[in-house]
Amino acid sequence: MSESEIRPVAQSDGLQLAIRKNGPRGQGALIAAPGSPKLIQGVQLESLAIHPDDRGYFEEVFRVGRGLATAMASAKELQVSAALSYAGTIKALHYHLRQTDLWTPVIGLLQVVLYDLRVGSPTFGQTNTIYSGALRPLQILIPPGVGHGYKVVGQDAALLVYATDRFYDPSDEGRIVWNDPDINYDWDTQKK
Repeated sequence: MSESEIRPVAQSDGLQLAIRKNGPRGQGALIAAPGSPKLIQGVQLESLAIHPDDRGYFEEVFRVGRGLATAMASAKELQVSAALSYAGTIKALHYHLRQTDLWTPVIGLLQVVLYDLRVGSPTFGQTNTIYSGALRPLQILIPPGVGHGYKVVGQDAALLVYATDRFYDPSDEGRIVWNDPDINYDWDTQKK
């Protein structure tokens, strides 16, 4: 790929991030389950079990050293946070140069968008869309250099619980406008 086909975004410690120019309009590959061959390299998904009874349900979000949380086991600065977003909210796009995120949407439904910014990655410039929340409990591991964001789908608020392998550091985070013309992500409702 030539330099004229990419727009540089950031660089740090050998990680070069860029956006492929003139991306096709759409949502990229729809990822419905762990192990999808179209999943961006380094991104991992794991289904979570819901244990319902007549009072509601119980869901394990995080066990250090088990499942995708294994990626967080050696973190010296483990942070667990939550973000509540109202219906229709779009929070996108941002990326990290060093931080790994482990997302677990627990209430509502999120339309998660992932975009591979890593120049040299076999999936550079590719987009994934994942629908996750109470009806599809998935945990999503997002490595450094993969842009990520979401839209709250439906009429209810959504709650995202997430762990990071570093404490919040504004110098590690970058932002890309939600409607970047080169990424060209389609946030519109698809099944009208």
